[in-house]
Amino acid sequence: MTSGPLDAITDVPGVRVGHWTNRRAATGCTAVLMPDDGAVGGVAVRGGAPGTRETDLLQPGRLVQRMNAVLLAGGSVFGLDAASGVTQYLDECGIGLRFGGHTIPVVPAAILFDLDIGRADRRPTAISGYRAARAAKGGRVAQGSVGAGTGATVAKAAGAERSLKGGLGTASERLTLSADDGGPAAEGGEHGFTVGALLAVNAIGDIVDPTNGRRVAGPRGKAGRFQDGEALLRAGARPAEGSTTLAVVATNAALSKEQANRLASVCHDGFARAIRPAHGMSDGDIVFVGATGEVDVGALAGHAYRALESLAVRAVEQAILRAVREATGLAGVPSAAEWAAKGRRRRRT
Repeated sequence: MTSGPLDAITDVPGVRVGHWTNRRAATGCTAVLMPDDGAVGGVAVRGGAPGTRETDLLQPGRLVQRMNAVLLAGGSVFGLDAASGVTQYLDECGIGLRFGGHTIPVVPAAILFDLDIGRADRRPTAISGYRAARAAKGGRVAQGSVGAGTGATVAKAAGAERSLKGGLGTASERLTLSADDGGPAAEGGEHGFTVGALLAVNAIGDIVDPTNGRRVAGPRGKAGRFQDGEALLRAGARPAEGSTTLAVVATNAALSKEQANRLASVCHDGFARAIRPAHGMSDGDIVFVGATGEVDVGALAGHAYRALESLAVRAVEQAILRAVREATGLAGVPSAAEWAAKGRRRRRT
């Protein structure tokens, strides 16, 4: 088990990422394009306040099997307009579902609430989504305060005035299996799969590293320290309103629609382990899954699918941590790294 060469969702062949960022307004959007023939889609919504488009199409029992892209955006419900721009771009490229003699791009979308930072009257539009899709490429992915993570904030249990910057992060995990593990061996006697995650992290909860339990971000306390947001909530603190963490998980495994939806559900374990608490009534937490179908996991030994679930959860956790660690302060909200550094300077003086 290792991360992919880029440690990004773009380690999955054919997946491309593009951002549109407005730092002055502190908002943006991110387009995740699947290979031209699409990817089998799944979705799991766990938050109590989701803002979405075309998620019903991804449920089992629906006509549509494959999606062509996913759009993540700030701007609250207004940001859903950006998905129309991604649809337009794919239409110009001739990419989409063949239906009734036409090509219909399938672009599910979800939004997060960032209207309380920067300028609330500037939101992603269809033009923003078009530009993000046109900019999409493989290779390294810009992270931190970019795209859908531009206006994201975290650690809001003590109110917006003590929050820290969230952001956008990505990570990948790769598992190579020998022929002895079961299933048809690939060239060289090995086969395996890659799973990547991309998240826009905008959470009420604290950000915690699941590997060691250390708090990466919590409400701003004295001298650059982090408070315990969960303890504050239990004591009756009033958190800031409006939060959502959005995830796109891609894999080169061949999954059925039912398996893709199941994987999306399991990926929420990564939210719960790295964001504390997650999935609240005012959160719109959601995971999209796209399976490109290069590797037949079902033909491998049964433990291979369980490994895929475990690696997907880990990729989600790592992308959450990276989103916050790579973020930079914006619109008067410092990043976790900046706040901690400020505290160290104070203690030295």
